[in-house]
Amino acid sequence: MGLLLLVIIVALALAYFAAPLWAWFLALGALLLGAEASLFWWIPSIALAVVLLIKEIRVKLITQPLFTLLKSKGLLPKISDTEKTALRAGDVWVEGELFSGKPDFKKIFENPYPALSEEEQAFIDNEVNEVCAMTSDWEVFEQRDLPKEVWKYLKSKKFLGMIIPKEYGGLGFSAYGHSCVIEKLATHSQVLAITVMVPNSLGPTELLLHYGQGEQKKHYLPRLADGRDIPCFALTEPEAGSDAASIQSEGVVFKDKEGEVKIKLNFEKRYITLSSIATVIGLAFVLKDPENILGLGKELGITCALVDAKSKGVDQTQRHDPLNVPFVNAPLLGKDVIIGIDDVIGGHDGLGKGWQMLMESLAVGRGISLPSTSTGGSKLATYVASTYSVVRYQFGLSIAKFEGIAEVLGRLGASTYMLDAAKTFTLGAINAGKKPAVANAIMKYQSTEMFRHNVIDAMDIQGGAAISRGPRNLLAHAYFGAPVAITVEGANIMTRTLIMFGQGMIRCHPYAYAQIEALEEGDVKVFDTLLFSHIGHVTRNKARAFVLGMTRGYAHISHSNGKAKRYEQKLAWASARFAYLSDVALGLMGASLKRRESVSGRFGDVLSQMYLITAALKRFEVEGSKQSDEVFLEVAVEDAFGKIDIAFRGILKNLVPGALGMPFRMLGYYTRLNPMGKTIKDDNLHHVAVALCEDDSVRERICGNIYMGERPQQLLAATHKLQEVKALLDKEKREERLTEGEKRQLEEARELQHEIITVDSFVHDEYFHKKTRDKKV
Repeated sequence: MGLLLLVIIVALALAYFAAPLWAWFLALGALLLGAEASLFWWIPSIALAVVLLIKEIRVKLITQPLFTLLKSKGLLPKISDTEKTALRAGDVWVEGELFSGKPDFKKIFENPYPALSEEEQAFIDNEVNEVCAMTSDWEVFEQRDLPKEVWKYLKSKKFLGMIIPKEYGGLGFSAYGHSCVIEKLATHSQVLAITVMVPNSLGPTELLLHYGQGEQKKHYLPRLADGRDIPCFALTEPEAGSDAASIQSEGVVFKDKEGEVKIKLNFEKRYITLSSIATVIGLAFVLKDPENILGLGKELGITCALVDAKSKGVDQTQRHDPLNVPFVNAPLLGKDVIIGIDDVIGGHDGLGKGWQMLMESLAVGRGISLPSTSTGGSKLATYVASTYSVVRYQFGLSIAKFEGIAEVLGRLGASTYMLDAAKTFTLGAINAGKKPAVANAIMKYQSTEMFRHNVIDAMDIQGGAAISRGPRNLLAHAYFGAPVAITVEGANIMTRTLIMFGQGMIRCHPYAYAQIEALEEGDVKVFDTLLFSHIGHVTRNKARAFVLGMTRGYAHISHSNGKAKRYEQKLAWASARFAYLSDVALGLMGASLKRRESVSGRFGDVLSQMYLITAALKRFEVEGSKQSDEVFLEVAVEDAFGKIDIAFRGILKNLVPGALGMPFRMLGYYTRLNPMGKTIKDDNLHHVAVALCEDDSVRERICGNIYMGERPQQLLAATHKLQEVKALLDKEKREERLTEGEKRQLEEARELQHEIITVDSFVHDEYFHKKTRDKKV
C-alpha cells in the first residue's frame, strides 16, 4: 500500500510539473530499483521506454498507424479555407494562457492598461460634451434624424475620422480614445453614438488604412476625415447574415467598348448603417471572371471595392426601422453598377482578398464598438438607478433602503465594474497593436448581454417612470437599442456557440491547429512531436485539475496579493479543469465537436467568465486595490465563478450520452459538492448599493465618463438634497416642530423630488399627431 501511494504521488508530481517523458521512465526505474522488482517488471518497462523514447521506433509503431487512422476516418476537425482565413486573422493573447491550463498570471497582469492622452481627454471634455449639449435625444426620435447643425458639427470636428491618422487629416486617436468617445456619446444618445461609431469601425476607412493603395488613401481618407464623404459598408444580404461567406452579390469582369477592364456589380444588401445617406459605399461581393480576362482564374472569390453612391444603378431610396431607433439603417440595391479595377480596395492586389480583409478587421472591431456603447449604456443605467433610488420614496422610505432594490443595485454596480474593466483591458491590447480575435468575440457577446440585463435591472427599479417615454426618460431609448447590439457584428447565439470556443479551441490551443495542419500536409514526424507534446499537455492538466480541485486552488502559488490572491487561485483551478475537459471533448467528439453547439456554448461560457475575472483582477490591481472596490470585485467575481460552475455541470452532464457518460455525470455531482463559486452574500450586495447611493466618489468611478446633461444633473442635485434633509424628514416623521428655515429646506427638496418622479405625458392632439407622423415616416 505504501509503494502504491508513493507511485501515485510521484506520478501526480511529474504530471503537475509537466516533466518530460524521459523523467517518467527515470522515476519508474528508481521505483523498480527501490522495490527490488523482478525481471517480470523490468523487461516490459525497458521495452516500453525503447518504443516511446526512440522517435524512429515510436513513429513506426504508434504514430504512423494512428496518423493513417485519423486521416482516413476524419476524426480531427476539418478546416475550410474560409475558416483558416478567419483563424489566422487575429492574434492569440490572454485567451491562449487561459486555454493552456497553466496561465502565467505575472505575464497576463503585465499587459498594459490604457489611459487617455491629454488630447483625447480634452476632446471628450470639450467637443464631445458640446455635441451632446446640441443633441436632444427625444427630439432625434421625434424628428427621426440628428439635427442638421449636429451633422455639421460632427463633420467639422472630425468625429467621423477619429481613427484616421493626422497625416490624412484625421484625429489619429488610439483605440481606447476612440472607445471612450463612443462610450460617452452612448450615455446621452445611442443614435449619436452609432452615427459616429460606424465610420470608425469596419468599413471603407479601416479597410483603406490597412489595404488601400497610396492613391486611394490620398483621395479618400481626407474626405472621410472631414465628412465630405459619408461611408457605409455593405456586407449583409438576405441569404448571408451570420454566414457572411455565402454572399451572393456578384461582380463580373468584362471589357467595355474602349477595351478597358471593368466590373459589373449586382447586389442586394440589407441592414446597412448609413447606406441611404452614404456618398461612398464599401461593398463586399463575389468576383467572377468568366472569360479569364485578368488571367487569375474564373472564380476570384470575395472582393471589397469602393462604389460612388452616385453611380448609375445604385438605389438608396429605402429605409429600415430597427425597433424605432432612428439611426440611418437601410437596404442597398445595385443593378448593373459599373466600377473599375482601381475601385477595388488594394487595386489589382486586392482582387479576391476581401474575406481576409473582413476577418482581420472584425478581429479588432468586435472589441471596440459594441463594448463601448454597452459600457456607456451600463454606466448610465447604474447612475440613473442609484440616484433615482435615493430620491424616490415609498412607504415613507427611500426605496434604496429596501433590500429588494439594494439587491438589484448591487448586481448592477458589480456588473458595470467588471464590464468596464474588461473593455479597458481589451483595448490595452488593441492599443498595443494586437488583434485578440477570441477575446474580442468574448467582449462583443458578453458586453451586449450584460448591457441588456443591466438596462432591464435599472428600468425595473424605476418602474413606470422607465416605461413612459418622454424627454425625462433616460433609459427607454437605450433599452430599445439593446436587441440591435445583440444582433449585429455576429449574432450573439452564433458568437457563443461557434466562435468563442469553436474557433478558440483551434486557434488558442497550444497544439490542436498545428496537429490539424500536420495531418493535412501528411507530415508524420511533425505530427508525432505535436501528438506526444499534446499527450503531455493533457496529462499535466488532468493532474493540475485534480490537485487544484482537491486543494480548492490553494496549491497554486499566486502572483496577486490581498483580496485578489484567492480569486487568482480559483481562476488557475478553473483554467486547469477547462483545458483538460476541452481536450477530453476534442478526443471524444473529434470532427463532430463543431456540431455539438450546446456543449461548445458552455465551454464558451467558461472561457468568457475566466476572461472577465482576469480583467477585473487587472483593474483592481491597477487602481491600487482600493478597499472601497473590494466588495465590487467580490460580487462580480463570485458571480462569474458561479456561472462557471453551472457551465461545467452542463458540460459534464451532456458530454457523452448513455452509460458511457456516467463517469462524467458523477464528476458533475462532485463539482456540486466542491464548487468554485460561492453564494453571494446579501450584505455585499447591500454594501455595493449603499456605496453607489451615498458615496459620490464611488459612483463617479463606477459610472465615470457619462454625459452630465440637464436630467442627470437634476438626479444628482435631488440626491444631494434628499441626503441633506434626511434628518429633517426623520424629525417631521416624529411630528417634531420645524423652524421656518427647515420647512423651506424640505419644500425645496420635495420640489426637486417631485420633478424627478414626474413622468412625461401628452395632450391627446399632440399624442395622436405624433403617432400619425410616425406612421407616415
